[in-house]
This record gives sequence, C-alpha cells and structure tokens, in this order.
Amino acid sequence: MQPDAAIRAEPAPATRALTCPSCGGGVELRAAGYTVHVACQYCGSILDVTDPQVKLVTAYHQAAAALEIPLGTRGVLRGVEWEVIGYLQRSENGAYGWDEYLLFNPYHGYRWLVYARGGWSLGEQLTVMPDWVAHDQLAVAGEIFTHFYADGVARVDYVLGEFFWRVAVGETVQTADWARPGAMLSREENAQEISWTRNEWLPSKEMQQAFGVQRDPLPWPPLPHQPSPWGDWLKTGVKIGLVAFAFLLLFAFQFGGTRWDAAGTFPIAADGREQSVTLGPITLRSRYQSVHLRAEVPRLENGWLDLDYSLVDRKTQQVYEAYGAAERYSGTDSDGAWTEGDRRTAVSIPSVPAGSYDLVVDYKGNRWSNAPSYLDSGAGWMDAANAPQVTVEVRQGAVYASNLWLALILIAAPLLFGLFRHLSFESARKGESDFAPSGSDGDDDE
Repeated sequence: MQPDAAIRAEPAPATRALTCPSCGGGVELRAAGYTVHVACQYCGSILDVTDPQVKLVTAYHQAAAALEIPLGTRGVLRGVEWEVIGYLQRSENGAYGWDEYLLFNPYHGYRWLVYARGGWSLGEQLTVMPDWVAHDQLAVAGEIFTHFYADGVARVDYVLGEFFWRVAVGETVQTADWARPGAMLSREENAQEISWTRNEWLPSKEMQQAFGVQRDPLPWPPLPHQPSPWGDWLKTGVKIGLVAFAFLLLFAFQFGGTRWDAAGTFPIAADGREQSVTLGPITLRSRYQSVHLRAEVPRLENGWLDLDYSLVDRKTQQVYEAYGAAERYSGTDSDGAWTEGDRRTAVSIPSVPAGSYDLVVDYKGNRWSNAPSYLDSGAGWMDAANAPQVTVEVRQGAVYASNLWLALILIAAPLLFGLFRHLSFESARKGESDFAPSGSDGDDDE
C-alpha cells in the first residue's frame, strides 16, 4: 500500500477541471488540494497537477482499463461513504497480479480497496509502528499477526485516476506480509520510506451492497487473511451446544433425581402356581412421566420368575402394562464353577399421565426341572424351607442414561464435523505461507 493522508476536519475540497495536454480530454480532480498525480481516463497519461500549468509527466495513448468499479463510483463501507478516485494494477514483477482502488472521503482521508484472486480487502495505513511479539509475529492494537510472505517486490503495471503521491508505471517497492484470520498486515519499503497497512477482509456480500460488484465464490486455496467460513458457524454451534447441554443437565436433575421406593414384598408359592398381588396407591404428579419397576428375588437359583405388571389408573381404569423376568443359573463343570443370569430385573413404562394408580403384579416361580446332573442345585430355590419371596420397588420420572448419552452425541456430532472442516480450511490457508512447514500442501482440497 501507499502512504495514507492524515484525517482532516477541514471542509470538503472543491472539484477542479483540467485539460489533458496529451489528448485534450477533460480531467476532473475529485480530491483537489490533495492529489499530486492524476492519470487521464482517456489516454492514460500521467499528469503532475501540483504545477499550475499541469505538466505532462508520462504520455500513454492507451484506453482506460475496464474497471470492476468505475472511477467516480461512490459506496458505503463500514458506515462511511467513499468515492473511487484512483486505480492501480500491480503484480510481483509481472506475476500474481492484483488490483487496488484508491478511495477518498474528505473527512476520513484515503483507504485502499484491494482485489486479489477473488477476495476483497479494505486497507488503511497505520500511524503507529507494529510491535514485535516474537521472531515471526507482530502486534497491532492487540491483534497478533504471523509472518506469512517473505520479502517480495510489488510493481505498478497500470495506473488510472488521481493519487496523493507521484505514481509511475514500473514503480516498485519491497514487500512483506503478516496475517491472521480476517486481517493482513503489509509492509512496503522503498528508498524514501517504510509504510505499514492493515488490510481487513471484506465479505463479497458487503462489497456487492456497497459498490454493486459481482459476488465471487470464495477463493481456493484460501487467501492469507481469509477467515474460515466454518469459524462463525462453529462459534454459534458451540454456544447452542452449551445451551443444549445445560438444558440436558437441568432435565436430568429435574427428572432423574428420584429414588427407588419399596412397593411391597410377597412370597412365591413353592408349588409353582400363578399368583397376583395389588400394590399401591402409587401417586404420579407430573403431567407425564416414566415409571420404573424393579424386582429382586434373593434366593433365586436354577430357575426363573415371570412378572406381569399392570399399572391401573384408579379413576379411568386405564391400564399400562410391562413384562419382566428374573433368572439365575449356576453349577460346575470341567472348567470349574459358573453362574449366569441375574436375581434382579427392571422394566420401564414410558409416558404415564398424572394420577393415582394401583400396581397389579401377576407372577409365577419356575424351577429348572431339566437341569443337568452336574448342576449343584441344592435343596431347590422354591422349596418351602427357603421361603422364596420377591421384593418390588418403584421409581418415577427417571431419565435413561443411554438417552442422555445419545443426546450428547447428537449435539457433538455436527460440532465435530464443523471443527474438522475448520481445521482443514486453516491447514490449507497456512499451507500457502512462505513459512509453512515442509510437506504441507496448500493446494490440497478439503
């Protein structure tokens, strides 16, 4: 970038009309009193307007470039109305070209509008020197920039419009760039001075609204200061995910903090007949809740117990049913003692409305009559001497831990996908740097 004028508070300068000594075309100065050189829009000749006679510096009988933003166009960026008064076409000695438009506002001075490989930036010259943070980092106003491009040479290939310094085609400066997502810090140096410019990334939508330029797809590989399109999405997603996680914790605390309450203990007939018992009342106070039932058979061995539950609304006689079974087997074989099954069983009845309920339990004990001879069944769990019995407990409103884990996975999955895309973008962006680690490839697709 070239040096920027200091912000002035004086009234807006008047426009001034000139005649080009080379082609006779009319040239209008939009920043009269500030402009030093102006390029004729008809023939491209460079005029020195500081001389009362308007000297012809260099004659170029060349048609004006077809500009993306014509000179004289006005647009609003960041709340300030700017007018395009100059245009430069620059390159690194003929390669990797880019466009620079000089913007002017009488109360805010000059800015640069830079177009490079499909991306737009708004440049402002710094009035302070950056601070060195590390060997490859600079800091400006709390922003940290990392060295991105090593020393290069920027050359002016074409010029049109008016400027506040003596511009010339072929003019070169030494350059270096530092970058961070959203902004780039550029240094330009010649024999007379060193200037620093902060270039802020401009979304294509903002440029379209300000100057009516066509919206281009995002450049690939990314530009040095191009922000990741997944960055803002990821930040928003994390905020939503934290809110959802907090809601899950609140939900679990609200509906998962109940305890098991004893509903009743009753005997199991040794002769294996079906039995029935009614427990209750069980009062459910929430509009809808899940009801969890747990049964334990302490002396169960080499047999099983069938349990049919019926939760009956005392008022409407609506029935909610569930089935459970506890079974337990043990014995010895050539490998030693073994066991399988569980003396405890648990079932759940979801979405039970509020009300007063009776719990009807139909149950039946069973022996494993076909047990192999090597099973050490002892006297048998249903013998009268063992006094077999079952204890039933009830809990309402509990939340399944598996459901909580599933919800967390559903929350985390899109965030992990967004994180992967963001990291892939950043890897491609940093891979374009002159200081990228060896082996990185900024041209890889995501």
